[in-house]
This record gives sequence, C-alpha cells and structure tokens, in this order.
Amino acid sequence: MIEAMAFIVFPTLMFFAAFSDLLTMTIPNRVSYILIFVYFSVAAYLPLPWDALVVHVSCGLAVLALTFAMFQFGWVGGGDAKLASATALWLGWENLLDYGLVASLAGGVLTVVIMAMRWNELPTRLASIDFVARLAKKTNGVPYGVALAIGGLMVYPQSLLWFKLSGI
Repeated sequence: MIEAMAFIVFPTLMFFAAFSDLLTMTIPNRVSYILIFVYFSVAAYLPLPWDALVVHVSCGLAVLALTFAMFQFGWVGGGDAKLASATALWLGWENLLDYGLVASLAGGVLTVVIMAMRWNELPTRLASIDFVARLAKKTNGVPYGVALAIGGLMVYPQSLLWFKLSGI
C-alpha cells in the first residue's frame, strides 16, 4: 500500500499542481502538504537511513529558503515556492540540479508559448475560454507550476525513493 502511495501520489499531485496552475494560476497548499506527509510516511515505512532523511530534508529547506526569497522579490508565486520545496524533499540534493535544469527548460518553452499568445491576436473562440484569456493577458505571470511538475515527473524515477521502492 505504501509503495503504491509513492508511485501514484507523487505523479498524481504533480499533474494536479500543473493543471491547477495552468487553469487557475494557483497551486493549492494541500498539494505541498500531502507531498510532505506522504514523503515522511514512505521514509518511515522503508525505512530510509537517517543520513539520507537529513540530506533530503536539508534540500527541501534550502529550496524553500531560496524560493521564499524569490517570492519576496515577486519572481515566483507562493504556490510555486512551496511546490518546488516539497518536490526537492522527494528528490534530494543528488537530483536537484537535474530537477532545476528540466524545470528551467520546460519553463522557458512555456514562457515562449505564452509570450507568443500575448503578442498575437487569438481567435475569438480560443480567447473566449477563461483560462486561455487569463494566460493571454499581458499583466499576468506564467504558471510555472507546470514546469516544476514536468521537472519533478522527469527526475522522480532517478530518486532514492524510487530506487528503494522498486528494489533496483
């Protein structure tokens, strides 16, 4: 049962966060809270060695500190900061660079697509869809939770939890 939680809950919450951010420009706090709770549940079940647990917690806290500063400058949203931190907890320092790289590349592509929408006239039918109109509005930000989720999903199979649970 716990194995299923780790293999199902993380990807499901990443998809939920991505679509929530895309459709509403918000990532509910409960997504990050559930990720943290399930991580510690799985870590206790395995059990993860204390040194691995401390390393992963330190990674999540460091990312929280960094993204909190970015939030203070208005560079990221609060939901993005919490999602990145909770995801870093799952991935740890050993995968943080890969996560950052994939999320940055996905975020760059996402930003280019949204900027193209904002620079060009959208067809009336497309512009009448609420979330598309919100994305096309020049004063809105970019739903970076989509990129963070893509990064998390791409890197998760390289994580310590994945290896421990799959018996590799």
